[in-house]
Amino acid sequence: MSVTLKTYQKKRNFNSSLEPKAGAGKRQGKRLRFVLQRHHASRLHYDFRLEMKGVLKSWAVPKGPSLNPSDKRLAMMVEDHPYDYIRFEGAIPKGNYGAGTVYVLDRGTYNSTEENGVGEKALLRSLEEGNIKITLKGKILKGEFALVKMQNSDDNAWLLIKHHDKYAVSDKFNLEDLVPKEIKEEGIAFKKEHTEKSDQKTGKKRKKSPIPDQGTALINLQKLDGPMLATLQENLLEDPDWLYEQKLDGYRIMSIIDKAVILRTRNGINYNKKFPSIVQALKEVKHMAVLDGEVVAEDENGDHVFQTLQQHAEEIDYTLKYYIFDLLALNGYDLRELPLADRKELLVLLLDKVRHPQIALLPYSLEKSEKMIAKAKHMNWEGIIAKKIDSRYLSGKRSSLWRKLKIRSSQEAIIVGFTSPEGSRSYFGALVLAVYEEKQLIYIGNCGTGFKDVILQELYKEMKQIEVKKKPFNKNITVQKEKKVTWIKPKIICEVYYSEWTADGRLRHPVYKGLRPDKKKEMVKQEKPITGRENDITRKFGRKTLILTNQQKLYWPKDSISKGDLVDYYEQMATYILPYIKDRPLSLHRFPNGINKSGFFQKDLEIDQIPTWIKTTPIYAESVEKEIDYLVCNDVASLLWMVNLGCIEINPWMSTYRKQEQPVFAVLDIDPNGVDFTKVIQVALTAKGVLDSVEVKSYIKTSGSTGLHIFIHLGAKYDYTIAKNFIQLLAELVHEQHADGTSLERSPSKRKGKIYLDYLQNRKGQTIVCPYSVRPKPEAPVSAPLHWEEVSSDLDIRKFTLHNMPKRVTNENPWQAIFNQSVNLKTALNKLS
Repeated sequence: MSVTLKTYQKKRNFNSSLEPKAGAGKRQGKRLRFVLQRHHASRLHYDFRLEMKGVLKSWAVPKGPSLNPSDKRLAMMVEDHPYDYIRFEGAIPKGNYGAGTVYVLDRGTYNSTEENGVGEKALLRSLEEGNIKITLKGKILKGEFALVKMQNSDDNAWLLIKHHDKYAVSDKFNLEDLVPKEIKEEGIAFKKEHTEKSDQKTGKKRKKSPIPDQGTALINLQKLDGPMLATLQENLLEDPDWLYEQKLDGYRIMSIIDKAVILRTRNGINYNKKFPSIVQALKEVKHMAVLDGEVVAEDENGDHVFQTLQQHAEEIDYTLKYYIFDLLALNGYDLRELPLADRKELLVLLLDKVRHPQIALLPYSLEKSEKMIAKAKHMNWEGIIAKKIDSRYLSGKRSSLWRKLKIRSSQEAIIVGFTSPEGSRSYFGALVLAVYEEKQLIYIGNCGTGFKDVILQELYKEMKQIEVKKKPFNKNITVQKEKKVTWIKPKIICEVYYSEWTADGRLRHPVYKGLRPDKKKEMVKQEKPITGRENDITRKFGRKTLILTNQQKLYWPKDSISKGDLVDYYEQMATYILPYIKDRPLSLHRFPNGINKSGFFQKDLEIDQIPTWIKTTPIYAESVEKEIDYLVCNDVASLLWMVNLGCIEINPWMSTYRKQEQPVFAVLDIDPNGVDFTKVIQVALTAKGVLDSVEVKSYIKTSGSTGLHIFIHLGAKYDYTIAKNFIQLLAELVHEQHADGTSLERSPSKRKGKIYLDYLQNRKGQTIVCPYSVRPKPEAPVSAPLHWEEVSSDLDIRKFTLHNMPKRVTNENPWQAIFNQSVNLKTALNKLS
């Protein structure tokens, strides 16, 4: 028996199931075959299977494949199945793995799109690389498809995508519309019969989720950061790419459902003992998951009562409820790189069968913001949260991709003292409040209203235990009723409502809301609402402090794209960009006043004027006869620091500072020089043909301007001379086939009207724009890595922009396997010669 079929064999009882045994069946004919089976088990899904190496590589596709290229269908890879499963139909009896009905909806032959004929060698290589391109020849599934492994996944979570071709459709596509009525009824009847028998036998109600239960933990739960946070806005901008949710009035809780349920606050405190009923309720979620939500105390009118949540969360007069609004991981797989819309879709599937009254899915709206504001005021909401539909989940970070608008103003504060009670009041009169500013406590006023009797007593008891004699403020600061104040250690955090801030930085009409033990005191600062976007932002990356300035400045005035938008883009794309610039000296191309003003290059950094954590490397430059301190960018903080200087685009060396004479890549720069772009496509495909003929794996991207770049991964195994000679020979061979339309002349005056085949970038100190870099041109185009099949007459390189690139890389990463292997350049050079 094949090793790959052992899992299949273990899961099945062939004495009761008619499924074929492992090892049964062999290929008939020379063509590879595929099958699409409708599997109506505990959850209805489709099984997509491809013949490779004598077995069927298999994926469970919850929604089934689609002929619409805009549908990116989740496909969970499962165990290999024997070849004979390609013909299996019928019922898998109750008590067996996958019990339910199986119906063959489509089957046929297929081959690798990248290689003519069967192409099994290419397929196995693509499977290992996590990017399979196939052409299907079935009755339903026809044309080109791609199976792409999701970012940060192992072998299980993939996306199944239809390519644009003559078989693609633009209308909504649902495979269930093609299933015969009798097959649907058969599946429903089977499930109903066996469900009823099970219920009669056990007396229990079956609860299943439609999510595939596959995989082992790939997300590191021990190193899971805190939740993503929203920036406070003064108003919400109208934008169709945003969704809106109610701002809840409770405790932000991340729940980890694995072997046990763990409730964790935003600063990492375990809240299982505080909310035991929520822990019990979450046991109804039958899959490993990491959820983000908020626990509230809800009265019979649906209003949230924060003080009740704090003091008497389990009282029967209130319902303790966990509203869930995001899904960070599922069945072990990290989903934070997925767009918010996709995470929401998976969350709906996950919670579809959970019927516990204390668990709820937080609804969202795509209405205009003005309607949401009106609704929030009418419903007496705390506020509104606006989220970019395609935003990734940035754990532990406050981002303008999520924004909050408060209908009722509130402020977190640190209690540093209390005054003596007056009149009929017991225990204390008012709380003395402070916030941090530049690591110093700043007085913001006294709060003497909003306390229930039980709150007065419990809070007084807690404060008495941490009394101190020393005033925590500067002597020049006068505190209201200071002679009656008892000072305490700054340990207790509370939240208050207020009407406005006074000119001298005090809260007007503060009203006590409740304690916030879920917050860290160091993070308690004056929360200032911003208009549109905060202009200056201080960010923390571990021990690194980064000040991002002038975030509202428009870098693209005509397109209304700000410096802050550029920063957001690079932060989202950092995972994809950093591997292409790691350890490589950078030439900074700065546009501090936007694309309409002249930019300038900077290589040599002033070491004494930059943060101490910025990494630089000294490299001797013969042109100036001195050492130049180049920037080296290996982390997100350094990347954003560089962008904050006005570096719209990123231009790395071809080699690292560690191996300066040995480039990581060799590149052919195809510059149109004003020539029709269809001719550029022809030239690029000719170059690919030459490289394919000598078995050199090549990758292509747009320049982000007008041309194309062909990259070859060398892995720093050869010096620049060998790399340049190879690309020069490649350029000469391409030029021979396009002698009238291309040129190898470097001088623009000698190559007018011809495509320039630039091989001279392959020299020490030369730079080329890196993959996913934005360019300082109208509409913010991006240098976009492509699949080779995209390089056709339909290619429009202007469509790849700052706005859509984050979503594109989530759905498909054309260069995902580029670092997996390097080229044997000497062998290839001999073949070309």
